[in-house]
Amino acid sequence: MKSPPKRHIITHREKRRTTYFSEPLSDEVGLDMVQIPGGTFLMGSPEDELDNYKNEQPQHSVTVPSFFMGRYPVTQAQWHVVAGYPEVKQELKLDPSYFKGENRPVERVSWEDAMEFCQRLSVKTSRSYSLPSEAEWEYACRAGSQTPFHFGETLTDDLANYDARKIYGRGVEGEYQGETTEVGQFLANHFGLHDMHGNVGEWCQDDWFINFEGAPGDGRAWVNEIHAEKAKVWRGGSWSYRPKDCRSAYRPWGVLVNHRFNYIGVRVCCSVARTL
Repeated sequence: MKSPPKRHIITHREKRRTTYFSEPLSDEVGLDMVQIPGGTFLMGSPEDELDNYKNEQPQHSVTVPSFFMGRYPVTQAQWHVVAGYPEVKQELKLDPSYFKGENRPVERVSWEDAMEFCQRLSVKTSRSYSLPSEAEWEYACRAGSQTPFHFGETLTDDLANYDARKIYGRGVEGEYQGETTEVGQFLANHFGLHDMHGNVGEWCQDDWFINFEGAPGDGRAWVNEIHAEKAKVWRGGSWSYRPKDCRSAYRPWGVLVNHRFNYIGVRVCCSVARTL
């Protein structure tokens, strides 16, 4: 993984040391996993947040235990290696992405594909890899912030890859890339995670629910225990999304588990305390 370029960007975030480990996927390819400290946060958007949606409410307190999360969305190089591991439940395409590039995020992978990726990785490494819960995803994205974006009140094209022809709040119009960009090209958030706003959306474990009424407060995935729904949650907006739809609290409508789009990828989580 090549180092992100240096950028002269002013934000209100201070730099902090992050704890991480690198999972070797092959002799040439690794997977950086960043430790996300446990904590309590307000999940969802306040009613007065600009361009919020009702499905982001009610805002509610959630306590999330510490876990590890991928520093970047899974890249095409990483996907290619893990897709070559022994099958667990289904086949995986080695090169599913529309926008090609080893260090670009993988896309055109379904929720079922993402789950198979996690299962193969877990078997290979004897660690428990999974998709993030929706609560874990938003907590990690916010990284202690309460603003619409972890950067602050608005988004600009030097901070993320999104449809910068559109503006949010006091933002300014910028350049629209029209495709994915290599991971790590933009400033990390306070937890050391890159590309949480835009580039590609990221699958979560959770079933889709219309709002947060009855949502768990302990950070676990919210699923229908009697009959798992076929529509699943994804988060983060994408390269083609407006800035208001790349906010930390933004929740697109659920997507069927076998559907694939060139704007949805995957980011994995891990609890190193658990092994198979």
